[in-house]
Amino acid sequence: MDLDLRKLRYFVAVADQLHFSRAADELHIAQPVLSRQIRALEQDLGASLFTRDRHGVALTDAGRQLLADAGPLLASAHAARHRVTVAARGSQRLMVGFRAGIAVAPAVQRFATRHPDVLVDVQRIEWDDQAPMLLDGRIDIGYVRLPIDETGLRVAPLYAEPRVAVLPVGHRLAGKEEVTETDLAGEPLVWHADPSTQPTRHPHPNAGYLARGVDETLEHVAAGRGISFLARSATVFYSHPDVIYVHVPDLAPDQVCLAVAASRISPVVDDFFTAAQAAAEITAECGNYEMWQRGVDAATKHG
Repeated sequence: MDLDLRKLRYFVAVADQLHFSRAADELHIAQPVLSRQIRALEQDLGASLFTRDRHGVALTDAGRQLLADAGPLLASAHAARHRVTVAARGSQRLMVGFRAGIAVAPAVQRFATRHPDVLVDVQRIEWDDQAPMLLDGRIDIGYVRLPIDETGLRVAPLYAEPRVAVLPVGHRLAGKEEVTETDLAGEPLVWHADPSTQPTRHPHPNAGYLARGVDETLEHVAAGRGISFLARSATVFYSHPDVIYVHVPDLAPDQVCLAVAASRISPVVDDFFTAAQAAAEITAECGNYEMWQRGVDAATKHG
């Protein structure tokens, strides 16, 4: 039997709330209607999804499995609807997501030589946007940084990028050309929520400051609330008068990849993939502006 997406959405609402009344309010339907839909879904699947007793509502093993599978299914349905809507408008448009510090222009310009009729838009994304925006169709292709939940995605490596320590200008190590991770062990850390920015060998006490993006990270470091770690491209694209970057050679490099939804089948997307991989061969060492600009110039010249 086909899985009813409406029932699946109802199930996810109840699974998130673990409360039928609150889920019904969220869905703007009556609670008895919601209960009937959940029972019908359980009958369709031949499995109980929730336990209900005087202690409340809880997911069964089958319910937990369905919840894990529901996200990609619903995102894929939303993405398909979005792509049909775009196609119906008769326009060709590619939305490219990118993480901070990643140069997209070389690939866009290389791609444009083969597809001048396709409008390429770009959108900055954060680490927690990466997979959801690809799966639900808000972006068609993404320049992402590992780690990323690869469920439902096709991910291809582009290049590895060294990482640097971000220190306040008055820091005891700010005058060094490079430091080791051991030198920084125990320093208060501005916790960027992105796991790719965290050191791997030595623990750092949590300074209590969470930063979602590079700009917030720089402000917290400048204020002396801790140190942080970023990909080397931060030294090109971001500056702050009260912050200094120091190379940390023994830090594991940052891995930049291309990602697209596995269900996304499109010659245009595939061509952008190819253009991005070709451009990456030129701009892999994008640690300074001159190298990045040469990549842009080369991509424009050679197509």
